[in-house]
Amino acid sequence: MLFESVVGQQRAKQQLLQMWSESRLPHALLVLGNAGHGGLPIVLAFVQYLFCKNKQAHDACGTCDECNRIAKLEHPDVHISFPSIPPKPNTKAMSMHFMKEFREFIKQHPYGSTFEWLQHIQAENKQGNITAEECRQIIETLHLKSYEGKQKVQIIWRPEYLGKEGNILLKLIEEPPANTYIFLVAEQTEMILPTILSRTQTVKLSPIDVADIAVALTNNLSIDSHKASQIAQTCNGSYAEALSLAQHSQNNLFPEVKRFFNMVFTNNRLEISKFVEQWSKAGREEQKFFLQYIIQLLGQAIRLSYLPSQNAALPPEDATLVQKLIAKKMPNEILYEMVEQLAATSYNIERNAHGKTQLHAMCIKVALLANGLKLPQWN
Repeated sequence: MLFESVVGQQRAKQQLLQMWSESRLPHALLVLGNAGHGGLPIVLAFVQYLFCKNKQAHDACGTCDECNRIAKLEHPDVHISFPSIPPKPNTKAMSMHFMKEFREFIKQHPYGSTFEWLQHIQAENKQGNITAEECRQIIETLHLKSYEGKQKVQIIWRPEYLGKEGNILLKLIEEPPANTYIFLVAEQTEMILPTILSRTQTVKLSPIDVADIAVALTNNLSIDSHKASQIAQTCNGSYAEALSLAQHSQNNLFPEVKRFFNMVFTNNRLEISKFVEQWSKAGREEQKFFLQYIIQLLGQAIRLSYLPSQNAALPPEDATLVQKLIAKKMPNEILYEMVEQLAATSYNIERNAHGKTQLHAMCIKVALLANGLKLPQWN
């Protein structure tokens, strides 16, 4: 994994490179970011940079033997622990039992979630964890001499799954052997032992910029720039979410969004019925993406009504539609209520509520709001 392959996160990349160049890289580093922000990819890219024989100014060379082995997760001095399950009855969950599967998973889904990983190894309803036995193995491994006489690295993906067993690692984290680095990749600090947090330095990841996600989608998936921008606007800074949206939404939704606003502002009940009939046949992910797209445009309208001089990062068609929404001079309270109705519908659809019923009720409510009427108090 190269830094150039990591989507966005320029500040975090620069922070890591600066730590290394100024010889102040801590021996225990916690990289913290929400799912889809790229915690594991950025750590893998940094580890590859550390071992690279031909470092460039801002990235590893990507071609030396060290780079090739780390890219395949096969370097003998780079160790990885992650949530796992017992491979068979009466055995303990250990990462080493699933290294082959983990390499395949990361190759296919570098931004994949822990849930997706556990499904990949068919955990079903089993709870993945990082066991006490694994903690002891980490200690034993890192106290051995490195295979190639250089630094050793231990990556712990999702230390939240350590539980109280993480106390076993406290001394190692506080005083690791010479030339040993421990990188923890986390999403939720409240689930990590305070004793571990206090022994690490943190690099925080931000939601990925819309422009960075749009460029990545265009370059990596050959999606047209308008479609990529639509997806990037609705994925909440998560490249994993962007990939999922790209997979489930193959068409340009702007004409349908324009159609939606036209029918609700004119309260065209016949058109609403046709619209609901059509969209009730779409897949759940497609429906959710459509609703999130509308929510994003309404959110832009609300923000620009407060900050009219702000430049919204939107395609021209989207920006024009937002300006038309603003020109209607609707109270922001009404726009907020529209957002709440759309969000509630998306939430219910995600949980397998009847799509046609949800969409029809939402359209009626938004049409009433758009025309200055009160919502019915339905139970």
